[in-house]
Amino acid sequence: MKITKNIVEKHGLKLDEFTKIKNLLKREPNLLELGIFSAMWNEHCSYKSSRIHLRNLPTKGKCVIQGPGENAGVIDIGDDDAIIFKIESHNHPSFIEPYQGAATGVGGILRDVFTMGARPIALLNSIHFGSPEHPKTKSLLNGVVSGIGGYGNCIGIPTIGGETKFDNTYNENILVNAMAVGHAKKNKIFYSKAKGINKSVVYVGSKTGRDGIHGASMASAEFDENSEEKKPTVQVGDPFTEKLLMEACLELMKDKSIISIQDMGAAGLTSSSVEMASKGDLGIELNMEKIPCREDNMTPYEMMLSESQERMLIILEDNCEIKAKKIFEKWDLDFVIIGKTTNTNNLTLKFKDKVIGEIPIDTLSSKAPVYERKWSKTKIPEKKTQLKDLKKIKLQDALLKILSSPNHSNKDWVTNQYDQMVMCDTVEKSGSDSGIIRIHNKNKGIAVTVDSSANYSKAHPLTGGKQIICESWRNLISVGAKPIAITNCLNFGNPESPKIMGEFAETLQGIKEACEFLDYPVVSGNVSFYNGTNQKNIYPTPVIGGVGLIKDLTKKINHKLKKEDNLVLLIGKTFGHLYQSVFFSEIHSINDGPPPEINLKNEKNNGDSILRLIEKNLLYSVHDVSAGGLLLALAEMSISSNLGLKIEKPKKLLNLVEYFFGEDQGRYIIEISRDNLSKVKGILKENNIFNEVIGTVQKDNLEIIDELKISINDLYKINNKWYNNY
Repeated sequence: MKITKNIVEKHGLKLDEFTKIKNLLKREPNLLELGIFSAMWNEHCSYKSSRIHLRNLPTKGKCVIQGPGENAGVIDIGDDDAIIFKIESHNHPSFIEPYQGAATGVGGILRDVFTMGARPIALLNSIHFGSPEHPKTKSLLNGVVSGIGGYGNCIGIPTIGGETKFDNTYNENILVNAMAVGHAKKNKIFYSKAKGINKSVVYVGSKTGRDGIHGASMASAEFDENSEEKKPTVQVGDPFTEKLLMEACLELMKDKSIISIQDMGAAGLTSSSVEMASKGDLGIELNMEKIPCREDNMTPYEMMLSESQERMLIILEDNCEIKAKKIFEKWDLDFVIIGKTTNTNNLTLKFKDKVIGEIPIDTLSSKAPVYERKWSKTKIPEKKTQLKDLKKIKLQDALLKILSSPNHSNKDWVTNQYDQMVMCDTVEKSGSDSGIIRIHNKNKGIAVTVDSSANYSKAHPLTGGKQIICESWRNLISVGAKPIAITNCLNFGNPESPKIMGEFAETLQGIKEACEFLDYPVVSGNVSFYNGTNQKNIYPTPVIGGVGLIKDLTKKINHKLKKEDNLVLLIGKTFGHLYQSVFFSEIHSINDGPPPEINLKNEKNNGDSILRLIEKNLLYSVHDVSAGGLLLALAEMSISSNLGLKIEKPKKLLNLVEYFFGEDQGRYIIEISRDNLSKVKGILKENNIFNEVIGTVQKDNLEIIDELKISINDLYKINNKWYNNY
């Protein structure tokens, strides 16, 4: 078949990229080979637009065992225990087919974790939808939430945290980011690097179908009005088969049979085979007629590009095939030797004893295009809106309106669809600053959180990048965890636009600066570009998954108030920053000005001091102050605990709206006993931490003296109003 311009473009390749392929091969590729290049050179697999910026991220630390470059990141949490975790996007598939798109997103991220020898112990997600009034939002929301719950619940992994957000920017391109966390022993980590010549290459798991063909390429292109036609590129998931595959893999991993193992995720058999061979500087030969297929007359092209789920590629040590086969047959899974490793450094594909494809491995990996795209800086926006010009509103009215808004309403309607307690090691579930999972049969645990802040990143990407790292850091601190490392999912629009590429580059710079200062390295992640439809791109949306360690679970803490007459302190200075705030957007429909400034020194100092107070058992509860400001944080503490607060007005002259709704960073609310006030003040003074006593815990009502008084019961009803009526 003659490769035409139209065929090249249908494969998501530029004409100059096709020319490069011909130069590398010193000939024209056939259709099968073109499909393989399309899969490996797309944005989703090659990171061709992001790679030069990702290299700058800090990826090493004293607790890091494995950073980016593997299926997932690995950190050391002591006692020979390791935590393996990663977050990835499944945005495009979920917009086209929400249930299966979200479900297979969960399945894919779970395989990334157990491929490395870890038993998954927790799931989280970050899901973003368009305006609730948009005609597609309700069905997309229902489908995605059902897909996440359906897959996670069936496989038996608790979903213990996440976020659900709404904004017009996602009307035509929703975001579905899934995170998985697993536990393994440090000496039982498995990697994807192939080793040795003439080693058996084994296909295990489900049979290959025609679902998901060109899925990775679809995820590397903008949508248009014909996006519905791309439904065949969405994979179909089966959580029950994934459970069998997980158990079979973990059983085989108990001995030394496995040389390397790789999930068949994006680009399916193509990416798994190429990545294994590339990392090992080897070749790989596959016999296409041996691949188990569930549909008749599948072509090698379809087999190589299918993204059918619940499949793995394993390279085995010599003489381990029979034993391994017995394990997979016991779990009722396919086990077929489909090829071998070679010394050719080529991907060699055979069908009925004929070579039908021959491609040097390096042309698909190290020689894939790397673009240094033009990008432009984002100026700090002007402060156009003046507070004195805004229509005056009572604190109580503003609070109730925010609490009843889609983004700040109670999300139990969502989280109750997820099994949060299965496996019986969940210590803190959705609704807390971070979820907490016990390390099985031990008194230590890990805290996990997922956070994003698109409005800050849109206003000023550099600051937004810093902020979201600090938000993740504070959420872990607030449950008593020492932050260790992050994974990131970077959701952006079309990288061919200098403006959008600038948003990406500057966000990465902000993430870099914050991670370096806080000693909070990046160990895994994912980039999702081309999020938009008809050249209307989403806001830059970096999503951060953070993991922290709680060495002694008796020291864990949460944001629920504990005891009447306890004192409530605000840690960190309040300046009253309202630009890009929830107050501006929800009350006045204003979205201008700069995000709040980030002082990394204060963030670290304040967070370390909070951990010290927790360690000394001086705190009853902690909550970070983030979106919505002080008053929303106080309301969340009251609602969650069914206890009230009596709050004083600020002693210094500061506009009440600025004080209670300003989103200054680096702040926490802590609850302490009166008897410990001097001890707490002493430690805070010692560390030069600004603090002020702002009130006391009381029964029944949230109250600001002479300004606001509302019962906890009414707060609860208001907070549940939107979801109950949607």
